[in-house]
Amino acid sequence: MVTLKHQERFRTAKGVFDAHTDRTLFELQSRGIFDELESPLSVGKESNVFIALKDGEKVIVKIYRMQNCDFNSMFDYIRKDPRYEFMKKHRRQIIMAWAQREFKNLIKAERAGIKTPEPLGWRNHIVVEEFIGDVEAAPPLKDQYPEDPEKFFETTIKQMKMLYDAGLIHGDLSSFNILNHNEEPYFIDYSQGTLTKTPNSMELLERDVRNICKFFKKLGVDTNYEETLKKIVAKK
Repeated sequence: MVTLKHQERFRTAKGVFDAHTDRTLFELQSRGIFDELESPLSVGKESNVFIALKDGEKVIVKIYRMQNCDFNSMFDYIRKDPRYEFMKKHRRQIIMAWAQREFKNLIKAERAGIKTPEPLGWRNHIVVEEFIGDVEAAPPLKDQYPEDPEKFFETTIKQMKMLYDAGLIHGDLSSFNILNHNEEPYFIDYSQGTLTKTPNSMELLERDVRNICKFFKKLGVDTNYEETLKKIVAKK
């Protein structure tokens, strides 16, 4: 059943449920992408994330804020992506393109075999994706360290290479954007993801590798930035 009771249930989520967002949520519900919002999950720099229900199963609804977000920074990132080189500096268009890019990147990552949420739907500034977790949402790596850090690190690097071979770089990979679900790494938050042919793609990849190596070194893994980067960019 299509319902907009979220306006009453989540009044504290200021700057999220404006008229445009309500219409977009209604469209996604009408298309059967999800049934209703259930509860807030997290608040990020640019978006609010909610748990929703679809046929009794949990899904994730990510709503990019149209007002209080740093669209200037978004524009600086997205205008370098060949897929969005036509973009003009218009707030609403940038934010909607940002959400669309995340959805496209999720599709690309899933097709590459990466452990990542299945993309379920997108409209304007809202992305709907698979819920990763059992009863509770899977925690980010920063909140739940792996039992075997070396194995987790190796799997993470393997996935980074699979992503690179598919022509995509995550661009914002860290212990915040990797979930530890049953001791397996799941990559999330692909809004900064870009194609390997983007002019600054290597810079973003290098940053991702540094973040991952630094984190796992703190867990006692003998990481080497140069060797790890070479492994990822090496031809098949």
